[in-house]
Amino acid sequence: MKNKSNGLWARIKKFGIGKIIALAVVASLVVFGVRTYRAAKAAMEALTQGGYIEEQMGLHDIKKTLTGSGSAQPANSYTVTTLMSGEVLTADFEEGDVVAKDDVLYTMDSSDVSGSLERSQISLNQYQRSYNDAQNSKYVKASASGQIISLDVKVGDYVNPRQTIGVIRDSSTLTLKVPFPAENAKDFYIGQLATVTMDGSFEQIAGSISTISETDLPGTGNTTTRSISIEINNPGALSAGQFASANVGGVDSSAAGQLTAKTDRYLSSDVGGDVISISVNEGAWVADGQLILTLGGSGIDKQIQAASEALRNAQLSMQSTRDQLDNYTIKSPISGTIVDKQVKAGDTISGGKLLCTIYDLSYLEVTLQVDELDISDIKVGQTVEVTAEAVPGKSFSGQVTKVSIAGSTISGTTAYPVTIRIDEFEGLLPGMNVDAEIQIAALSQVLAVPNEAVSRGNVVLVTADSPAAKNAVEGYVAPEGYVFVPVELGISDDDYVEIVSGLSREDVIYYIPDTGGDGNFLLQMMNMRMQQVNGGRP
Repeated sequence: MKNKSNGLWARIKKFGIGKIIALAVVASLVVFGVRTYRAAKAAMEALTQGGYIEEQMGLHDIKKTLTGSGSAQPANSYTVTTLMSGEVLTADFEEGDVVAKDDVLYTMDSSDVSGSLERSQISLNQYQRSYNDAQNSKYVKASASGQIISLDVKVGDYVNPRQTIGVIRDSSTLTLKVPFPAENAKDFYIGQLATVTMDGSFEQIAGSISTISETDLPGTGNTTTRSISIEINNPGALSAGQFASANVGGVDSSAAGQLTAKTDRYLSSDVGGDVISISVNEGAWVADGQLILTLGGSGIDKQIQAASEALRNAQLSMQSTRDQLDNYTIKSPISGTIVDKQVKAGDTISGGKLLCTIYDLSYLEVTLQVDELDISDIKVGQTVEVTAEAVPGKSFSGQVTKVSIAGSTISGTTAYPVTIRIDEFEGLLPGMNVDAEIQIAALSQVLAVPNEAVSRGNVVLVTADSPAAKNAVEGYVAPEGYVFVPVELGISDDDYVEIVSGLSREDVIYYIPDTGGDGNFLLQMMNMRMQQVNGGRP
């Protein structure tokens, strides 16, 4: 195998170009760098071999990237405004301060709304009571504990408002009201023990004075009496309506009296309706507040519906007033940094005024517009190198976080937004223009050939003595001493393409190099000099 590097300078001398071309090559290397050296070397080789050069297969790094530009933006931003008008009472923050979500930024004078809120609350309470009353109107409940003495309706009957539908009587305590001689009664006192004797059975039961009349009434034989009420605990055998007499302190009552129950309550409804259910039977004992029967019908339903709607309107009015009051306290919508403060305490503002601007600087984002031909190569999670002219000598690491499918078409070309997130960005500020290089794929020291070495059909020229020559393909015309062999390709970058299979390190490839602009410049210089040396002939 020939040493192409040493042969380069020999061929320069052979063509008679001499020191002038050598100086041109050196100057180009200084100006264009190592890549130009490869191009210049390839150009020299190409001049001596009809445009082709031989090259031993080698290992190369391949880095496939896609580049674009955009501007750095905060993770989130928010301009704080208000719909309220009035005086700003507090604004306890400054530009550069870090705030958390829901931190109070401003408070405004809300005295007028506070009064409206109190009135709305009063109105709401009234409508709530009205609704409760309407809801409860269909239920007839016991107004006291006792026995259902009578129940005068059945399921299906219509009940008029305030119609008596039954009686509840509490006979656990009975009261006997009898007259006593006024001369003796004036010495009685409340709570004084008394003995009650039942007419007919002459059963005696203990009781006590509960009331003493202060008015004397005429009795028989020019006597005067006072009315005394005596309470007795019913042992269970007594009932209202029975007659009895009493003795207090050895003094008998002037006449007998009739036992009355402690409570007689009449059952009725405030509204009219149909009896749809009865919860107790006549004769049953009930507790105070216990359900007796339930009413229904269109009249009751309409009344409840109207009360419900009125209550709902009051609730909405209350909520609207409360929301309006909340608007006078302005909180931070996001966590972030205050970057602009337009209003301070003491200012009087009108609705719609911009108050301040907040940036979420937990990370920065860059959005690139990627061409439709390249978008399929972009995936979430790919690494991105970001640089900015405003921050020279420094690069920032980013990552693709979103590949949008909502493309936009301009002049027949469609591009798709790709979002890049930068977590570490010291020195990089929102709004700065940046360049981004997305790493599509990266391989280290893999078998590869220059891109120009691969011909159509994925074949590569190798020397006839290369190991891969045994796989030569037919139908391709190759220079003498060389053959085309098939290869399987992997990823590629601007310089090299990966060889997955078909070639090995022992193979020698044969190709026309793509010298690019730098190589063409050298060839033009050399060609011009050769024309001068050879009398104008190329």
